[in-house]
Amino acid sequence: MSDIGFIGLGTMGKPMVRRLLAAGHRVTVWNRSRPAVDELAAEGAEPADELAQAFARPVVLSILADDAAVRERILDGGLLEDTACRVHVNLATVSAGLAAEAAERHAAHGIGYVAAPVLGRAEVAAAGRLNVLVAGAPAAVGLARPVLEPLAARIWTFGEDPSRANAVKIAVNFLLASAIETTAEAISLVESYGVEAGQFVELISNSLFPGPVYATYGGLMAGQRYEPAGFTTRLGLKDVRLAQSAAHARNLALPAASLVQDALLEAMAAGWSERDWATLAEVARRRAGAVTR
Repeated sequence: MSDIGFIGLGTMGKPMVRRLLAAGHRVTVWNRSRPAVDELAAEGAEPADELAQAFARPVVLSILADDAAVRERILDGGLLEDTACRVHVNLATVSAGLAAEAAERHAAHGIGYVAAPVLGRAEVAAAGRLNVLVAGAPAAVGLARPVLEPLAARIWTFGEDPSRANAVKIAVNFLLASAIETTAEAISLVESYGVEAGQFVELISNSLFPGPVYATYGGLMAGQRYEPAGFTTRLGLKDVRLAQSAAHARNLALPAASLVQDALLEAMAAGWSERDWATLAEVARRRAGAVTR
Protein backbone atom coordinates (compact mmCIF):
# COMPACT_ATOMS: atom_id res chain seq x y z
CA MET A 1 0.00 0.00 0.00
CA SER A 2 1.31 3.43 -0.96
CA ASP A 3 0.66 6.72 0.78
CA ILE A 4 -0.54 9.01 -2.00
CA GLY A 5 -1.56 12.63 -2.29
CA PHE A 6 -4.05 13.46 -5.05
CA ILE A 7 -4.67 17.03 -6.24
CA GLY A 8 -7.57 17.88 -8.55
CA LEU A 9 -10.90 16.07 -8.29
CA GLY A 10 -12.64 16.99 -11.49
CA THR A 11 -14.15 14.76 -14.16
CA MET A 12 -11.03 12.61 -14.39
CA GLY A 13 -9.65 12.98 -10.88
CA LYS A 14 -12.54 11.42 -8.98
CA PRO A 15 -12.63 8.08 -10.84
CA MET A 16 -8.83 7.86 -10.59
CA VAL A 17 -8.98 8.26 -6.81
CA ARG A 18 -11.65 5.56 -6.61
CA ARG A 19 -9.38 3.19 -8.55
CA LEU A 20 -6.50 3.90 -6.15
CA LEU A 21 -8.71 3.33 -3.10
CA ALA A 22 -9.99 0.06 -4.56
CA ALA A 23 -6.38 -1.04 -5.05
CA GLY A 24 -5.77 -0.56 -1.33
CA HIS A 25 -3.79 2.67 -1.39
CA ARG A 26 -4.15 5.37 1.23
CA VAL A 27 -5.12 8.54 -0.65
CA THR A 28 -5.16 12.08 0.74
CA VAL A 29 -7.25 14.31 -1.53
CA TRP A 30 -7.43 18.06 -2.14
CA ASN A 31 -9.57 20.08 -4.50
CA ARG A 32 -10.22 23.77 -4.97
CA SER A 33 -13.90 23.24 -4.14
CA ARG A 34 -14.80 21.21 -1.06
CA PRO A 35 -17.77 19.03 -2.16
CA ALA A 36 -15.58 16.67 -4.21
CA VAL A 37 -13.25 16.22 -1.23
CA ASP A 38 -16.16 15.37 1.06
CA GLU A 39 -17.62 12.96 -1.49
CA LEU A 40 -14.40 10.96 -1.69
CA ALA A 41 -13.79 11.19 2.05
CA ALA A 42 -17.10 9.37 2.50
CA GLU A 43 -15.66 6.61 0.30
CA GLY A 44 -12.46 6.21 2.30
CA ALA A 45 -10.10 8.96 1.17
CA GLU A 46 -8.32 11.21 3.65
CA PRO A 47 -9.52 14.81 3.25
CA ALA A 48 -6.94 17.59 3.11
CA ASP A 49 -7.94 21.04 4.30
CA GLU A 50 -4.86 22.60 2.70
CA LEU A 51 -3.09 21.77 -0.54
CA ALA A 52 0.20 21.33 1.34
CA GLN A 53 -1.28 18.40 3.28
CA ALA A 54 -1.87 16.43 0.09
CA PHE A 55 1.48 17.44 -1.37
CA ALA A 56 3.29 16.15 1.74
CA ARG A 57 2.65 12.50 0.80
CA PRO A 58 5.63 10.50 -0.57
CA VAL A 59 3.95 10.12 -3.98
CA VAL A 60 1.72 12.92 -5.24
CA LEU A 61 -0.54 12.74 -8.30
CA SER A 62 -2.11 15.88 -9.70
CA ILE A 63 -4.50 16.56 -12.55
CA LEU A 64 -5.14 20.28 -12.82
CA ALA A 65 -6.76 22.11 -15.71
CA ASP A 66 -3.87 23.82 -17.46
CA ASP A 67 -0.43 25.43 -17.25
CA ALA A 68 -1.74 28.38 -15.25
CA ALA A 69 -3.28 26.13 -12.60
CA VAL A 70 -0.11 24.04 -12.23
CA ARG A 71 1.98 27.18 -11.96
CA GLU A 72 -0.32 28.86 -9.44
CA ARG A 73 -1.00 25.84 -7.23
CA ILE A 74 2.31 24.02 -7.33
CA LEU A 75 5.28 25.74 -8.96
CA ASP A 76 4.69 29.21 -7.53
CA GLY A 77 2.80 28.17 -4.41
CA GLY A 78 5.80 27.39 -2.23
CA LEU A 79 4.94 23.68 -2.07
CA LEU A 80 8.30 22.52 -3.39
CA GLU A 81 10.35 24.26 -0.71
CA ASP A 82 9.53 22.12 2.33
CA THR A 83 7.76 18.83 1.67
CA ALA A 84 8.11 15.11 2.24
CA CYS A 85 7.07 14.46 -1.35
CA ARG A 86 9.57 12.25 -3.19
CA VAL A 87 7.93 12.25 -6.61
CA HIS A 88 5.22 14.37 -8.22
CA VAL A 89 3.32 12.72 -11.06
CA ASN A 90 1.56 15.26 -13.27
CA LEU A 91 -1.35 13.61 -15.07
CA ALA A 92 -2.55 16.81 -16.73
CA THR A 93 -2.22 17.89 -20.35
CA VAL A 94 0.18 20.81 -20.07
CA SER A 95 2.60 22.41 -22.48
CA ALA A 96 5.93 20.78 -23.27
CA GLY A 97 7.61 23.96 -22.07
CA LEU A 98 5.94 23.80 -18.68
CA ALA A 99 6.91 20.14 -18.31
CA ALA A 100 10.58 21.00 -18.85
CA GLU A 101 10.40 23.89 -16.39
CA ALA A 102 8.55 21.82 -13.79
CA ALA A 103 11.15 19.04 -13.96
CA GLU A 104 13.95 21.54 -13.42
CA ARG A 105 12.24 23.26 -10.50
CA HIS A 106 11.34 19.99 -8.80
CA ALA A 107 14.90 18.72 -9.20
CA ALA A 108 16.23 21.87 -7.53
CA HIS A 109 14.35 20.77 -4.40
CA GLY A 110 15.28 17.10 -4.64
CA ILE A 111 11.82 16.03 -5.83
CA GLY A 112 11.30 13.69 -8.77
CA TYR A 113 8.97 14.84 -11.52
CA VAL A 114 7.13 12.50 -13.88
CA ALA A 115 4.92 13.64 -16.74
CA ALA A 116 2.09 11.12 -17.10
CA PRO A 117 -0.76 12.53 -19.21
CA VAL A 118 -3.49 10.03 -19.97
CA LEU A 119 -5.61 8.94 -22.92
CA GLY A 120 -9.24 8.17 -22.17
CA ARG A 121 -12.44 9.76 -20.95
CA ALA A 122 -13.90 9.52 -17.43
CA GLU A 123 -15.60 6.18 -18.03
CA VAL A 124 -12.26 4.74 -19.16
CA ALA A 125 -10.61 6.07 -16.00
CA ALA A 126 -13.35 4.46 -13.89
CA ALA A 127 -12.62 1.10 -15.52
CA GLY A 128 -8.86 1.44 -14.99
CA ARG A 129 -8.25 1.25 -18.75
CA LEU A 130 -6.38 4.50 -19.40
CA ASN A 131 -3.31 4.64 -21.58
CA VAL A 132 -0.73 6.49 -19.51
CA LEU A 133 2.12 8.31 -21.29
CA VAL A 134 5.12 8.47 -18.97
CA ALA A 135 8.45 10.30 -19.10
CA GLY A 136 10.90 11.15 -16.36
CA ALA A 137 14.06 10.04 -14.60
CA PRO A 138 14.15 6.25 -14.12
CA ALA A 139 14.15 6.46 -10.32
CA ALA A 140 11.11 8.76 -10.31
CA VAL A 141 9.28 6.60 -12.85
CA GLY A 142 10.04 3.55 -10.70
CA LEU A 143 8.31 5.18 -7.73
CA ALA A 144 5.36 6.27 -9.87
CA ARG A 145 4.69 3.03 -11.75
CA PRO A 146 3.04 1.02 -8.91
CA VAL A 147 0.67 3.91 -8.28
CA LEU A 148 -0.18 4.30 -11.96
CA GLU A 149 -0.84 0.61 -12.60
CA PRO A 150 -4.39 0.57 -11.09
CA LEU A 151 -5.32 3.34 -13.54
CA ALA A 152 -3.86 1.88 -16.69
CA ALA A 153 -4.56 -0.58 -19.45
CA ARG A 154 -1.01 0.17 -20.54
CA ILE A 155 1.82 2.45 -19.43
CA TRP A 156 3.84 3.83 -22.34
CA THR A 157 7.32 5.19 -21.61
CA PHE A 158 8.99 7.96 -23.63
CA GLY A 159 12.36 8.41 -21.99
CA GLU A 160 13.70 10.73 -19.33
CA ASP A 161 12.61 14.13 -20.69
CA PRO A 162 9.11 14.86 -19.30
CA SER A 163 8.31 17.19 -22.19
CA ARG A 164 8.23 14.17 -24.52
CA ALA A 165 5.20 12.64 -22.81
CA ASN A 166 3.35 15.94 -23.01
CA ALA A 167 4.33 16.42 -26.66
CA VAL A 168 2.90 12.98 -27.46
CA LYS A 169 -0.33 13.72 -25.58
CA ILE A 170 -0.68 17.08 -27.31
CA ALA A 171 -0.15 15.40 -30.70
CA VAL A 172 -2.77 12.74 -29.91
CA ASN A 173 -5.28 15.37 -28.84
CA PHE A 174 -4.56 17.30 -32.03
CA LEU A 175 -5.37 14.17 -34.05
CA LEU A 176 -8.54 13.71 -32.01
CA ALA A 177 -9.62 17.31 -32.50
CA SER A 178 -9.04 16.97 -36.24
CA ALA A 179 -11.09 13.76 -36.34
CA ILE A 180 -13.95 15.40 -34.45
CA GLU A 181 -13.98 18.35 -36.84
CA THR A 182 -13.91 16.23 -39.99
CA THR A 183 -16.62 13.94 -38.58
CA ALA A 184 -18.76 16.99 -37.85
CA GLU A 185 -18.31 18.26 -41.38
CA ALA A 186 -19.02 14.85 -42.91
CA ILE A 187 -22.22 14.51 -40.86
CA SER A 188 -23.43 17.93 -42.00
CA LEU A 189 -22.74 16.87 -45.59
CA VAL A 190 -24.76 13.65 -45.48
CA GLU A 191 -27.57 15.31 -43.51
CA SER A 192 -27.88 17.90 -46.27
CA TYR A 193 -28.80 14.97 -48.56
CA GLY A 194 -31.37 13.58 -46.14
CA VAL A 195 -29.22 10.80 -44.66
CA GLU A 196 -29.62 10.29 -40.91
CA ALA A 197 -26.49 10.98 -38.91
CA GLY A 198 -26.93 7.83 -36.83
CA GLN A 199 -26.93 5.61 -39.91
CA PHE A 200 -23.81 7.32 -41.23
CA VAL A 201 -21.98 6.93 -37.92
CA GLU A 202 -22.94 3.26 -37.74
CA LEU A 203 -21.53 2.77 -41.23
CA ILE A 204 -18.17 4.44 -40.68
CA SER A 205 -17.59 2.99 -37.22
CA ASN A 206 -18.30 -0.56 -38.45
CA SER A 207 -16.30 -0.37 -41.67
CA LEU A 208 -13.41 1.95 -42.48
CA PHE A 209 -13.12 3.73 -39.12
CA PRO A 210 -13.63 1.25 -36.26
CA GLY A 211 -12.66 2.15 -32.72
CA PRO A 212 -13.83 4.50 -29.99
CA VAL A 213 -13.19 7.88 -31.63
CA TYR A 214 -15.70 7.81 -34.46
CA ALA A 215 -18.21 5.64 -32.62
CA THR A 216 -18.16 7.75 -29.45
CA TYR A 217 -18.02 11.23 -30.90
CA GLY A 218 -20.10 10.38 -33.93
CA GLY A 219 -22.73 8.95 -31.60
CA LEU A 220 -22.79 12.14 -29.55
CA MET A 221 -23.14 14.19 -32.72
CA ALA A 222 -25.93 12.02 -34.13
CA GLY A 223 -27.87 12.21 -30.87
CA GLN A 224 -26.89 15.85 -30.25
CA ARG A 225 -25.85 14.86 -26.71
CA TYR A 226 -23.26 17.32 -25.46
CA GLU A 227 -24.00 17.56 -21.75
CA PRO A 228 -22.65 16.50 -19.37
CA ALA A 229 -19.36 16.92 -21.18
CA GLY A 230 -16.70 14.24 -21.18
CA PHE A 231 -14.26 16.86 -22.46
CA THR A 232 -15.34 20.45 -22.91
CA THR A 233 -15.02 22.75 -25.89
CA ARG A 234 -12.99 25.12 -23.70
CA LEU A 235 -10.44 22.41 -22.91
CA GLY A 236 -10.37 21.29 -26.53
CA LEU A 237 -9.44 24.82 -27.59
CA LYS A 238 -6.69 24.84 -24.95
CA ASP A 239 -5.24 21.60 -26.34
CA VAL A 240 -5.29 22.75 -29.96
CA ARG A 241 -3.46 25.89 -28.89
CA LEU A 242 -0.93 23.71 -27.02
CA ALA A 243 -0.29 21.87 -30.30
CA GLN A 244 0.23 25.16 -32.11
CA SER A 245 2.61 26.37 -29.41
CA ALA A 246 4.61 23.12 -29.45
CA ALA A 247 4.88 23.32 -33.24
CA HIS A 248 5.98 26.95 -33.17
CA ALA A 249 8.74 26.03 -30.71
CA ARG A 250 10.15 23.69 -33.38
CA ASN A 251 9.40 25.97 -36.37
CA LEU A 252 6.74 23.58 -37.63
CA ALA A 253 3.49 24.45 -39.37
CA LEU A 254 0.17 22.81 -38.41
CA PRO A 255 -2.29 24.21 -40.97
CA ALA A 256 -5.13 21.95 -39.85
CA ALA A 257 -4.81 23.24 -36.29
CA SER A 258 -5.83 26.72 -37.41
CA LEU A 259 -8.99 25.34 -39.03
CA VAL A 260 -9.95 23.37 -35.93
CA GLN A 261 -9.19 26.35 -33.69
CA ASP A 262 -11.56 28.51 -35.74
CA ALA A 263 -14.35 25.95 -35.35
CA LEU A 264 -13.80 25.76 -31.60
CA LEU A 265 -13.83 29.55 -31.38
CA GLU A 266 -17.19 29.56 -33.19
CA ALA A 267 -18.50 27.10 -30.61
CA MET A 268 -17.21 29.27 -27.80
CA ALA A 269 -18.83 32.35 -29.31
CA ALA A 270 -22.12 30.45 -29.48
CA GLY A 271 -21.98 29.90 -25.72
CA TRP A 272 -21.01 26.22 -25.92
CA SER A 273 -17.74 26.39 -23.93
CA GLU A 274 -18.83 23.81 -21.34
CA ARG A 275 -20.44 21.40 -23.78
CA ASP A 276 -18.58 18.33 -24.98
CA TRP A 277 -16.35 19.29 -27.87
CA ALA A 278 -18.43 17.00 -30.08
CA THR A 279 -20.59 20.12 -30.28
CA LEU A 280 -18.43 21.00 -33.28
CA ALA A 281 -21.19 19.15 -35.15
CA GLU A 282 -23.52 22.02 -34.30
CA VAL A 283 -20.98 24.49 -35.69
CA ALA A 284 -20.91 22.50 -38.94
CA ARG A 285 -24.71 22.28 -39.01
CA ARG A 286 -24.99 26.02 -38.43
CA ARG A 287 -22.62 26.67 -41.32
CA ALA A 288 -24.85 24.44 -43.47
CA GLY A 289 -27.93 26.42 -42.47
CA ALA A 290 -29.46 23.58 -40.47
CA VAL A 291 -31.28 23.93 -37.15
CA THR A 292 -28.84 23.57 -34.25
CA ARG A 293 -29.16 22.74 -30.57
